[in-house]
Amino acid sequence: MKVFKFGGASVKNAEGVKNILSVLKTTEEKDLVVIVSAMGKMTNQLELIVSNYFLNPNEVKSSIAEVYDYHVQIISDLFSNTSHPIFNLLLKYNNELQFLLGNNKSNDHSFVYDQVVSFGELISTTIISHYLSDKGLENKFLDVRSCIKTDNNYRDAIVDWEKTQKNIIKSIPKKGICITQGFIASENSHNFTTTLGREGSDYTAAIFAYCLNAQSVTIWKDVPGVLNADPRHFKKTQLLHHISYREAIEMAFYGASVIHPKTLQPLQRKEIPLYVKSFFNPKDNGTCVGKGVALDPLVSCFILKKNQVLISLSSLDFSFIMEDNIGDVFKQLHQYKMKVNLIQNSAISFSVCVDNKFNKLELLLGKLRETFRVTWNEDVILYTIRHSKTSEIEELLSGKEMLLKQENRETIQIVVK
Repeated sequence: MKVFKFGGASVKNAEGVKNILSVLKTTEEKDLVVIVSAMGKMTNQLELIVSNYFLNPNEVKSSIAEVYDYHVQIISDLFSNTSHPIFNLLLKYNNELQFLLGNNKSNDHSFVYDQVVSFGELISTTIISHYLSDKGLENKFLDVRSCIKTDNNYRDAIVDWEKTQKNIIKSIPKKGICITQGFIASENSHNFTTTLGREGSDYTAAIFAYCLNAQSVTIWKDVPGVLNADPRHFKKTQLLHHISYREAIEMAFYGASVIHPKTLQPLQRKEIPLYVKSFFNPKDNGTCVGKGVALDPLVSCFILKKNQVLISLSSLDFSFIMEDNIGDVFKQLHQYKMKVNLIQNSAISFSVCVDNKFNKLELLLGKLRETFRVTWNEDVILYTIRHSKTSEIEELLSGKEMLLKQENRETIQIVVK
């Protein structure tokens, strides 16, 4: 068994769906689990529905209609027969979404978020499964929520591996193609939908691969593989042919967007290779993440994280900041769900660069001011450079104000405005 994962960019329109069929035919794989994300930027549109539900209730109906119209256009391009069951299935999902929001009793934003955004994956996989069947490619449609079980930490749920593995082994046929969803799951207690964190579809692929002892995982993207820098922000990029698990985990931890940070650990434990390939050129080798040479070719790798917050703390009485102080800070960072990307401390100061992912910065700052003198900078950029050269760092910093720099043997991190 192998695992394929297709992201939103690969299924943003009817041509993308048709290309999935082309990729499956070109690779000639017969025994597959195919994980698919929501189409295009659909998760963003569903997030807007959640936002409107809490802040602009009068806009909910029109924002749901936009989701419906987007998918109607795609299925109209894919299915010439307007009496095809897919049209009724799409209408059914639309009605379910309206019913959900019309009857919801919860004020928990994260809970509502997970129930709503899951429709993106459910609709995309339903469309793709029916299209492949119509084109003669038999497949089994699987609701992933019946397999992947989690706790109820909505928006970033933790997998119950024991239950999940039993469910997956029981649900996946040993032969043939199975189509299912990335990103979503369900919690153990009441089967409410949960999500595995944004960009969690890669993680879903790794979960299935681990539980099935898969031969490999392939992530299909609109780039030729893993590049040494994001081409949207850097002019000169190179394709990395091979990356070791360790190197890839380091890059993912620091924020390389091509691989989800949680994806690699389960694959490494069973030494399952991960391939990143272009869905435009499925015969190309792409990038292999696995055992062996750390990095091929050995070049500098640049990772950029925008919209960061640099928070600097110092003691009110100039006393030392000790382990108990730092422990308290980390408890508060955890409480307010701040993702820490850099830490630096001295005798009387402590700095962190964080993602304000859940918009709780003001609450955190208010709590920190009770104990520390606090300064902060919003909308800063964090650069992480692996295997850097001095000339490259100088060029990178040209025209920028450096707020903080941290360096070890292999990695430099720089926060700039």
